[in-house]
Amino acid sequence: MRLKSALCLLAASLALASPAWSAGPWVRTWEAPPVEIPTAWPGHPIIPMSDVTFRMVARVSAGGQSLRLRLSNEMTDAPLMIGAVHVALAGPDGAPQPGTDRIVTFAGQAAPTIPAFAPLESDPVALTVPPLSKLVVSIHVPGEATRVTIHSLGVSTTQIVPGDQTGAAALTGGRKAYERYIFSGIDVSGGPATGTIVTLGDSITDGAVSSNDQNRRWPDILAERLSHAGVTRFAVANAGISGNRLLLTGAGPAALARFDRDVLSVPGVRYLVVLEGVNDIGAAKYSPASAPRSEDVIAAYRQIVARAHVHGIKVYGATILPYKGAGYWSEAGEAIRQTVNRWTRAPGNFDAVIDLDRATADKTNPLTMAAAYDSGDHLHPKDSGYKAMAEAIDLKLFR
Repeated sequence: MRLKSALCLLAASLALASPAWSAGPWVRTWEAPPVEIPTAWPGHPIIPMSDVTFRMVARVSAGGQSLRLRLSNEMTDAPLMIGAVHVALAGPDGAPQPGTDRIVTFAGQAAPTIPAFAPLESDPVALTVPPLSKLVVSIHVPGEATRVTIHSLGVSTTQIVPGDQTGAAALTGGRKAYERYIFSGIDVSGGPATGTIVTLGDSITDGAVSSNDQNRRWPDILAERLSHAGVTRFAVANAGISGNRLLLTGAGPAALARFDRDVLSVPGVRYLVVLEGVNDIGAAKYSPASAPRSEDVIAAYRQIVARAHVHGIKVYGATILPYKGAGYWSEAGEAIRQTVNRWTRAPGNFDAVIDLDRATADKTNPLTMAAAYDSGDHLHPKDSGYKAMAEAIDLKLFR
């Protein structure tokens, strides 16, 4: 009898100590896949850093009653010591809203070390997160922080300040950057969302040339459309990487190489939208010998569909956008794009088709992007183009 009473007391104390552990299911409500460590190029030298705080803002798609953060040291060959991590709801200026700041722990530790080439997921944090709200995440690195894992195209301002300012309402000193540092994902639980839509792509999915700090990427607008239409069952996780390819490592691992990490391991993944291939096809101009054939791109799509279907994930194929006029456009590459898009549109190859080619093409010259959507480089849409892409997606696909 005493043993039974002791066990009951222990269970009760554990439940009180960590109520968020029982919450579920978890869904990935925001993502910025790890890409690389900082490298120098002309005009952009590496700036040495140590004992700094990185403060970043991320807008979630779905909300919940608790959250988890995912940190990444996956591209770095040495352990990374973390001094402290805080999360809070962000105000209009990106500062923590009063009363919402939370210390984040990892297996009970407030100052963990992330092993080399590894991610680190936090303990659940009790914080009510409304849908489409912004979170501010502050990470202190007490040691050398020059070459930490990043997501290179943040399209969002990161503040880098001296010392441990993770709990500060207002930061002092430092500078601004536009990469994501160490921070790669947010999961939520306890809300209406029970599944995640992953968007796998390159810079067009990553939001290149969209307005900084405005969340104008097409996956952001898709999340808005779902929320406003009352389709609250799904979060949206953006797995775009600027410069990414299907077949070859370039900016980040190739889509086929990172598929398990950025798609299959995402909590709650139910749907996948694939918009990849233009960077592979662009090689037809500068490196004809290494350029893929249309059959190679199609084979990669088949692999993605097959691997996703094993896990019960529906895969929607997005046609590759027109890009004539871009630096790496060529007639040979265009022929590959046309063949690949015909295959994508053919019934039975994907679970459904999202025709972003037709949604963004100039009506009189369909090999080029419509001027109203073109950022000016003839490859990346501007904000209006990303909006047109998101609005071309039938929300019934996710019901």
